[in-house]
Amino acid sequence: MASPFRRPLAAGFALALGASIALAGCSRGSDAANNTASAAATTASGCADVVATSKAAVDKATATDATWDGPTTGPKAAAGKTIVYVAQSMQNPGVAGVATGLEEAAKTIGWTLKTIDGQGTPAGIQNAFNQALTLKPDGIIIGGFDPATTADQVKQANAGKIPLVGWQALATPGPSSDGKLFSNVTTKVEDVAKISADYIIAKSNGTAGVVIFTDSSIPFAEGKSQMIQKQLQTCSSVNVLKYSNIPLADVASRMPTETNALLSSLGDKWTYSVAINDVYFENATAAFRQAGKTAATAPVNVGAGDGDAAALTRIRTGDFQAATVPSPLRSEGWQIVDELNRAFAGEKASGYVPQIHVSTKDNATADNFWDPAGYQDAFKAIWGK
Repeated sequence: MASPFRRPLAAGFALALGASIALAGCSRGSDAANNTASAAATTASGCADVVATSKAAVDKATATDATWDGPTTGPKAAAGKTIVYVAQSMQNPGVAGVATGLEEAAKTIGWTLKTIDGQGTPAGIQNAFNQALTLKPDGIIIGGFDPATTADQVKQANAGKIPLVGWQALATPGPSSDGKLFSNVTTKVEDVAKISADYIIAKSNGTAGVVIFTDSSIPFAEGKSQMIQKQLQTCSSVNVLKYSNIPLADVASRMPTETNALLSSLGDKWTYSVAINDVYFENATAAFRQAGKTAATAPVNVGAGDGDAAALTRIRTGDFQAATVPSPLRSEGWQIVDELNRAFAGEKASGYVPQIHVSTKDNATADNFWDPAGYQDAFKAIWGK
């Protein structure tokens, strides 16, 4: 993360659904013969009900007309506030995307926003948080890192009655007593994991041979990939071929070699991949090309977060990624500002959990962001702006 499974600065990551596909069989074609064969295999396996349920979920998640389903009421804008965004790393596209939303929202509500870059290291993040506290702001945003890594700074903010709002700071959305966050803005990891697996089940008609890429050193990431595996296994004819543990810090160096090894050992059995973060596929594309693969013959790659611009570009251009589950980064920035405004007014957090979406070549847009329509107007109306 910026949260643990986002791209770390030290690895130099560039921190997702790309080739246009209508996969119906266990191979990567879209011809009628494959479709018929897959449907037969699915029926024989007793997975038809799972496939049907997965297809319905994917149809809903890929809809292009998703509108704002978040708060429409709340306190009017507090005047003259200063807030600080402590960013895990502004080289992390997810963190930077939220910063864009924060900047837009702060300007709209009439507040001063200061961003301090933690530069992707524990020491840098702690230093950035210390700087934030020195500024004595009205509110602080924990941008993509576990507040437990800055426990002393969190305690100081709590003691100073400075409201804290996280972005993907914890696995669970909403208020937190452990670390004392007024709210944590994030999608539900279980929803992201489920729809990622559902996409594979639906598009393969329940006949996929899957490799899962994860970072088992990070409990949050490991939990996410375990959820994905569990959902895949609800379809008995889906075969998890390999559970590949590659730490995020090593993705750039290890993913090309791992991709080559898997192509060699698994061959055509490997038809789908799912990773806890899109960055795994960023570092696999060269290996696919060197192996002579194309979008039609390579495994179909699915990112279980977080839909950064690089991933969405790969999806739009068919560059060895077919889908991702993007975070609505800009609208999450606006939600963070709204949550702080509720804290300043002495009200409860909104309780809103951002909706789940799946980006594919069919619905990805040229601006390489996804956000539900109407969120800006909704917040402006709440704030009286």
